[in-house]
Amino acid sequence: MRTALLGYGLGGAAFHAPFISTTPGLTLTAIVTSNPDRQAEAASRYPTAELIPSPDDVWRRADEFDLVVITTPNRFHADHARTALEHGLNAVVDKPFAPSAAAARDLAELAAQRGLLLAPFHNRRWDGDFRTVARLLSEDALGNVHRFESRFERWRPQVKDSWKESSDPADLGSIVFDLGTHLVDQSIALFGRPTTVYAEIRTLRPTAQAHDDAFIALTHPSGVVSHLWASALTASLGPRFRVLGDRSAYVKYGMDPQEEALKAGETPGGEGWGEDRVDQWGLLDEEPLHTEPGSYQDFYAAIATGNAPVPATDAITGLEVLEAAFKSATTGTTIHLAD
Repeated sequence: MRTALLGYGLGGAAFHAPFISTTPGLTLTAIVTSNPDRQAEAASRYPTAELIPSPDDVWRRADEFDLVVITTPNRFHADHARTALEHGLNAVVDKPFAPSAAAARDLAELAAQRGLLLAPFHNRRWDGDFRTVARLLSEDALGNVHRFESRFERWRPQVKDSWKESSDPADLGSIVFDLGTHLVDQSIALFGRPTTVYAEIRTLRPTAQAHDDAFIALTHPSGVVSHLWASALTASLGPRFRVLGDRSAYVKYGMDPQEEALKAGETPGGEGWGEDRVDQWGLLDEEPLHTEPGSYQDFYAAIATGNAPVPATDAITGLEVLEAAFKSATTGTTIHLAD
């Protein structure tokens, strides 16, 4: 699949280009960025990929591509996805998939009408620690799970000059759209569409304009409760996962190692890729448990076969949950999701 990568910031450079370029069945044909420094970096690492300054050039030459990977700033995700589909191109869309559940449904309907692949890039389903939790649940190792706790917490007291910190709602800069998207998606992947949503969403840092702290509680049909935290102002980090069952519990600290390896320029998929350090393994009944290796490469391996590894319907559900979370935080009430 001849692939055009739209955007070469952190997302494009670390989370997409390395996998597109190393996945059999995919070719990194073009990289779209107008930033001179990023163009130079991309040319150095991917000399066979054409550098294109604007997405408009991709649309004009749509017959030269099969797949578009969209990792532009959040406000452009849905528009770029729609344009790609209208030009007959399959699309992978970074999170957030769209600004609203309604916009996401429109994209899914358009893709279905055109018979095109449309995949939300929810790569955190291939974090090693999350894969470990999923395996424990599939093996019934914890018994009946009653609480799932998940955190993406950081200590970043200084506000960055970035669209991710913007007060403009169109930028989708809230931490809920950033880290919260992953947290909600992982809980949906494990326990399905929730029935109720309660949330507390705040802006804590003195000069911050976008939300930088959030707690979201979900109740799932099985009775499992998901407690999800995302924060930029956590000086003492809690466990990445704490999963409680009626027979056992699993507790895991630390982050999946793939992101730091990718930022360091490592090539994914080799021997030892995604392996957690022994001192970072989680505890099952207080005993260390080997963490499943992280495998972001599996996402693009599925794309190369023409299959969406994450269905668009899951992204729609996730956005419905986020909308309910904002409503809950504003009203101070628990929101019931429609079936």
